[in-house]
Amino acid sequence: MSFTLRQLETFVWVAALGNFRKTAEHLNTTQPAISNRIAGLEELLNLKLFERDTGSVRLTAKGQELLPFAEKVIRATEQFRDHSGTSATMSGVLRLGVAETIVHAWLPDFLTSLHALHPNIDVEITVLSTVEMRDELVARSLDLAFLMGPVSEYRIDNLDLSSIPLCWAASPALGLDPTNCLTIDQLVTFPLLTYARNTRPYVELERFLRDQGDTPARIFPSSSLSACLQMAMDGIGIATLPPSTIVSQIQNGTLVEITCDWTPSPLHFTASFPSVPPNPISQIAASLAQDIALDHHLTEDG
Repeated sequence: MSFTLRQLETFVWVAALGNFRKTAEHLNTTQPAISNRIAGLEELLNLKLFERDTGSVRLTAKGQELLPFAEKVIRATEQFRDHSGTSATMSGVLRLGVAETIVHAWLPDFLTSLHALHPNIDVEITVLSTVEMRDELVARSLDLAFLMGPVSEYRIDNLDLSSIPLCWAASPALGLDPTNCLTIDQLVTFPLLTYARNTRPYVELERFLRDQGDTPARIFPSSSLSACLQMAMDGIGIATLPPSTIVSQIQNGTLVEITCDWTPSPLHFTASFPSVPPNPISQIAASLAQDIALDHHLTEDG
């Protein structure tokens, strides 16, 4: 009895995605090719690995029993490749989800470094909210995500990325003196522009204001960091933004940084990726992102 590594890889991915079509898309092949690989493996083993339903498949009891062994073979193969020094020739597609904050911070440096080290890896980038990226990771529709993490799912690995601080910023048209520290009562006389409702900054801001008692406040959440930045420049309110996103606006005078008694906590990001099935491209890219984020953090502190 002899089966191929490709058949085992296909078995592992079908088990993870539960769908031949999605597996074909991920492995850059056709659905009939996936069906043939699984059928051939089942014939060699003389057993059924999957129960077929309309539009989806699920592991049989025997398939569930054999899956950990197949995963171990795939993982050992990747480790062998890593130690053989062939990772520089790695090729494939990395489906990357990115929070907009990272886009404005160190994503260009990451993409430049990844291309220099692994020119045969193609990156498909999608800018999504953290909630959307969590769902896409669990569904295996993304290979890697830079999001406000970690993701608490036992088959998702998380590498810590450097935190990104937040500051208050406003248009000079609001007439605020950047040398004076605003009290919370002074701050809330203006609309407060911040991240979307389902994010940590919004929840933290809302909770803090609620704990202040009767302090009235108008919070304008936005799912777009660019929109929040533009509203701040237009003088609509005071925005909480990462300092790295407003460098040019501070320099050209369209925004001023405002000090206040209270500022939301720094944003904590992770590079999160499915650990099963193992994907060496995701692991390499996540490790590189960790280095790039740290370099960016040290540069800003310097």
